[in-house]
Amino acid sequence: MRAHPAGPRHAEVLPAAHLGGPATDLNELDPTIWPRSATRENGVLHLGGIDVRDLAAEHGTPAIVLDEGDFRARARGYAEAFAGGDVFYAGKAFLSRGVARWVDEEGLHLDVCTGGELTVALKAGFPPEKIALHGNNKSRAELKRAVDENVGRVVLDSYVEIVRLAAEAQRAGKTVKVLIRVTVGVEAHTHEYIATAHEDQKFGFSLSGGEAAEAVARVLRQPGLELVGLHSHIGSQIFDTSGFEVSAHRLVGLLRQIRDEHGVELPELDLGGGLGIAYVGGDTPLDVGAVAKELRRIVETECTNAGLPVPRLAVEPGRAIVGPTGVTLYEVGTVKPVETGSGTRTYVSVDGGMSDNLRTALYDAEYTCVLASRASDAPPMLARVVGRHCESGDVVVKDVWLPSDTVPGDLLAVAATGAYCRSMASNYNHTPRPPVVAVADRTSTVLVRRETEDDLMRLDVG
Repeated sequence: MRAHPAGPRHAEVLPAAHLGGPATDLNELDPTIWPRSATRENGVLHLGGIDVRDLAAEHGTPAIVLDEGDFRARARGYAEAFAGGDVFYAGKAFLSRGVARWVDEEGLHLDVCTGGELTVALKAGFPPEKIALHGNNKSRAELKRAVDENVGRVVLDSYVEIVRLAAEAQRAGKTVKVLIRVTVGVEAHTHEYIATAHEDQKFGFSLSGGEAAEAVARVLRQPGLELVGLHSHIGSQIFDTSGFEVSAHRLVGLLRQIRDEHGVELPELDLGGGLGIAYVGGDTPLDVGAVAKELRRIVETECTNAGLPVPRLAVEPGRAIVGPTGVTLYEVGTVKPVETGSGTRTYVSVDGGMSDNLRTALYDAEYTCVLASRASDAPPMLARVVGRHCESGDVVVKDVWLPSDTVPGDLLAVAATGAYCRSMASNYNHTPRPPVVAVADRTSTVLVRRETEDDLMRLDVG
């Protein structure tokens, strides 16, 4: 280990106007937010037993760091809680070949929603029969590949897709197992853009309008398609199971209708994912064991009342597994106190931003951030952590208490960035995307290397 300088210190003005009060200890790490291996040693953040200053020196900043042990433990927790059912890791949250191998090794299935995600899974050697293909507008090529690669489940999302997939199955002389995505009319208490089961949106077949029942009839008429179940996804960042109860009630009603009209009892029911994680203090994630028990109770009760056998239950956690395991490391570039009409706001600029974390700009998402490279007993200042891009909305953490001696060269760590940050990353302003680095047992491994300007130029052929 190399020696690390303590860094310069100076006082900043505490703004007169602020939201809430600072934490009693700015060096404290809330275990509901930070990865399980996160610790402070002499004030410095360690992840997977590694000093973050060493991670920054070896891999640069910004860098997304995943706690492999935490990821695996959360995956195992889901597998154990839903034993007797199926857990599909939602690859859209974050997927790489290494992560796909972790998912397989921990006994989970995998949900992909594009040909690109399917490619990652197959290149990792993930068993195709344990893959489900989602998407509201799957291309003909993606459907063809799903059939040719013997993908285990295809979740159907439109009438056009039923016809296209049936044609591919006939071409290949195969029978493809499918589920129908049902829009159940339940709107989870979440941001409009990530609520997915209300009627006015692009996903699935409407239950109330009769489209879902019509989709069932059309699939049953296709000899190359085997209808094995129904699927629903009600949204994201969900902190209670009431929405799942309404969804299950309506889905089981459709199962009963299918039995009564077609004489078919479907063996599978996929309730999707969407369980929330803690991003800031006060967020209260549900215990996965309690959730599994409650979902089973809900489905069993509904099926008993309907006189149906209980189908095999499936869920699709993504954020709930990978989200809390990720931390993004940034280096501070500037610290700029700005006088406003109500006081002083301090802008702390870092070397990343909306190109590696779009969620704050897109969803007004909140995050927790700490000074990571040293301890500080300086008074707190209310800061806004912003990125380096040419957008006023380029905000990483809207409001956070940081030590008032935060200066250029310090490292900041933003918690709970494992889900959707690297997946939604862009090259805005021709900024190369950051690496994803796994840490475990005092060892770091690059899962996805940092992009370079040469990478960008390879695509610029004009």
